[in-house]
Amino acid sequence: MSPRERFWTRRLRWRLHGAWQWPAFALFTLVDGLLLDQLPPLGAARMDLILGVLIATFANLFLVGAVSPFLTRRLVRRREEATAAAGAAPPSSAPPQVEREILQDRMGTALLAAGVVAVLVSGLANRPVTVSETEATEEVGRQLRAYVARSGSQELARNLETANTRRLSDGYFRVCIARDDRRRHFCLFVDTDKEPTDVRRDPSAESNAVFAR
Repeated sequence: MSPRERFWTRRLRWRLHGAWQWPAFALFTLVDGLLLDQLPPLGAARMDLILGVLIATFANLFLVGAVSPFLTRRLVRRREEATAAAGAAPPSSAPPQVEREILQDRMGTALLAAGVVAVLVSGLANRPVTVSETEATEEVGRQLRAYVARSGSQELARNLETANTRRLSDGYFRVCIARDDRRRHFCLFVDTDKEPTDVRRDPSAESNAVFAR
């Protein structure tokens, strides 16, 4: 085998050592999308898988396209400074350019793995809040049905399926039922943080959509 052939054979072998980033990108992007769908972070509502994958794709492209090259350059510079201070370069069987490419590939793969961990931790940390919010919303529904039953209003009873709830703050909600003419609404303020739950009539007949403005 000629020296040129040996060089390209060695170069290919080293490139294969650093061929993990893009397979990892495809795998971790899908995993990130699943996690964003099942465990949305930062109090966000649950998103569908396609949206989760799109968000993960842009985030992971930023990691491998911007963060990984920046960190690789910093690490290579530190290695060169350490080598210069030692006065001798350590032996390496890989060409310098290929060695940098391998380092960047491994750095990108590590960042992608760290991204999955971050999404998982964020989703799990938010899960108790989501469960608590769901329980509060269910309490609002129970209080509304009980109020309508006590009122004896046939109009409210037959329009109960139009009920919609808006969270005004943590544990504090406004829930409305449309009247027969659909232009006016019957609304309650419900504070689930109080024991027992505080329920007050809102004199306004505006819907939640109008009230939010």
